[in-house]
Amino acid sequence: MDLDFTRHRRLRKSPGIRSLVREHHLHVHDLIYPLFVTYGKQVKNEVPSMPGVFQLSLDQLEKEIEEIVALGIQGVILFGIPEEKDAEGSGAYDEAGIVQQAIRLIKKTAPSLIVIADTCLCEYTDHGHCGVIREDRVLNDPSLDLHARTAISQARAGADIIAPSNMMDGFVTAIRQGLDKTGFKDIPIMAYSVKYASAFYGPFRDAAGSTPQFGDRKTYQMDPANGREALREAYSDVVEGADILMVKPALAYMDIIYQLKEQFDLPLAAYNVSGEYSMIKAAAQNGWIDEKAVVMEMLTGMKRAGADIILTYFAKDAAKWLKEGN
Repeated sequence: MDLDFTRHRRLRKSPGIRSLVREHHLHVHDLIYPLFVTYGKQVKNEVPSMPGVFQLSLDQLEKEIEEIVALGIQGVILFGIPEEKDAEGSGAYDEAGIVQQAIRLIKKTAPSLIVIADTCLCEYTDHGHCGVIREDRVLNDPSLDLHARTAISQARAGADIIAPSNMMDGFVTAIRQGLDKTGFKDIPIMAYSVKYASAFYGPFRDAAGSTPQFGDRKTYQMDPANGREALREAYSDVVEGADILMVKPALAYMDIIYQLKEQFDLPLAAYNVSGEYSMIKAAAQNGWIDEKAVVMEMLTGMKRAGADIILTYFAKDAAKWLKEGN
């Protein structure tokens, strides 16, 4: 029988050949590990909805950092859990705030580790929103000053990168100007440029204690149905001075990651969020999936879509698996 067709399987017939022609490779240097820091002593509270993820007091943080460095992970992003909250989230920009203390400790323990400071107010406000509230409305412009103050205090503490996640209009401009005026022109901004009002954030809100006390965040975070709007949001951040763009969540928004990669030449980050983590953990604990295989496939998919940087709670596990040769 004389058949004329293309034999694609020639390049799949052995592990060596498959590795030789592999288009995308996940590397440990792609990964950023999120950390939750809190007050107290000997605190290592596992988040019930996020197995393997902990709220850590500062006296527990040093050991965690040593493990992260030993695994070859190059960066962490910090989220703080304050002792007290108020209407304007003053704990976020307190020079002695929990994140500021954690930054100083990490830079002393591991000076070369990249410390990214999440810059938002929701963990610190008594209402759980990311800005100033008046008559149950989140006000845009009055909130910008507080975000800029937070970024400046984090930079003073030694943060390497500022990552504002509030989705207020003009937040990159306000923070860039604030940093520049206070002598931090060299501190880059990793903007949460495309952050959707997603149901995938539920476990994070348990971990950070940041659930809104009324309403939701749909007036400032994006509608999950919108794609073109993501390009407008990202373009604004590029014009305003962002150094790195981010898409959050990642798994349900691979198309958005791809579109931003095609449109803009800045480094692109994807946040593999808490709900994505928890779903896989729950399925693995029930024996329904192969956790390692699913995680590595998912993270590689994010790379294939265009992510240069992946923020993920699987960072430590992925680093170990990569060392094993995946």
